[in-house]
Amino acid sequence: MESQTLEHTQPLALAQEPRNPGTALDLDWVTGVQANTSAIERRCATLSARRSVKKDYQAAWLLKAVTCIDLTTLSGDDTEERVRRLCAKARQPVRSDIMQALDMAPITTGAVCVYHEMIPAAVKALEGTGIPVAAVSTGFPAGLSPFHLRVAEIEESVKAGAKEIDIVISRRHVLAGNWQALYDEMKAFRAACGEAHVKAILATGELGSLRNVARASLICMMAGADFIKTSTGKESVNATLPVSLVMIRAIRDYYDRTGFRVGYKPAGGISKAKDSLVYLSLIKEELGDRWLQPDLFRFGASSLLNDIERQLEHHTTGAYSASYRHASA
Repeated sequence: MESQTLEHTQPLALAQEPRNPGTALDLDWVTGVQANTSAIERRCATLSARRSVKKDYQAAWLLKAVTCIDLTTLSGDDTEERVRRLCAKARQPVRSDIMQALDMAPITTGAVCVYHEMIPAAVKALEGTGIPVAAVSTGFPAGLSPFHLRVAEIEESVKAGAKEIDIVISRRHVLAGNWQALYDEMKAFRAACGEAHVKAILATGELGSLRNVARASLICMMAGADFIKTSTGKESVNATLPVSLVMIRAIRDYYDRTGFRVGYKPAGGISKAKDSLVYLSLIKEELGDRWLQPDLFRFGASSLLNDIERQLEHHTTGAYSASYRHASA
């Protein structure tokens, strides 16, 4: 993992993977997928014990994590001013004095993620930056509004300027094993997105088993999802390493069979810099370096950036600063 150094994190022209066109529904493939929970948990338990990066290597990996963050605000009391402050942070996620001390060129976060009503404010605040606006949709977080309204919500968000749409699937289709219904739903959501990239939120904490997580992952990719995402952040259990390993291996299986790369987004509960390093190491080991770019990997997070910036300041000064010095919005 230490191959990533500060000099290698200088901004490059962002890669853009061809979109996943999807495939025909293959139920034999889906129902043949199993998940060995004990083996998965053993594999995940070794990650933090075996992988540790220090000093300049750690700073480099933390800067990489910053470029892969979907900086997010999804609160009932969101205001346009809060969104503008969040967008300012996305444009300059790490204080300029820290970047100068690291001898690094400016970086940005991967995207800014908001509710539909906040899209115009975010689009205006990010104009000219190349940072995409992502919008949660389809009755987020439960996904239980009428189907035609969920499709219409996607279309309205795209019309308002969102370049990425985070949709939520109907969990009942997974729990009932109704794979055709899930495939048809995802296909409709993908079509409604048009040119906007679609991230399928599985709400893994509500799917009952790792086997269901693996099968739902495959169905969404077959139906054309550009990313698969763990959680809304509103469930009682959000992103975990075992769930991530299952989804990542489904992505690898899909790529091996189709040649199309699908992105991955863990979301919910990832708030510490050290956790981001574990997720990045998992991606590197299981999928390779190509998936360590923001077009194929994102963190869904709001407070993660604060802790990363604190760690970077400690790296440059030798002292930890108060959290309020690194507020996102």
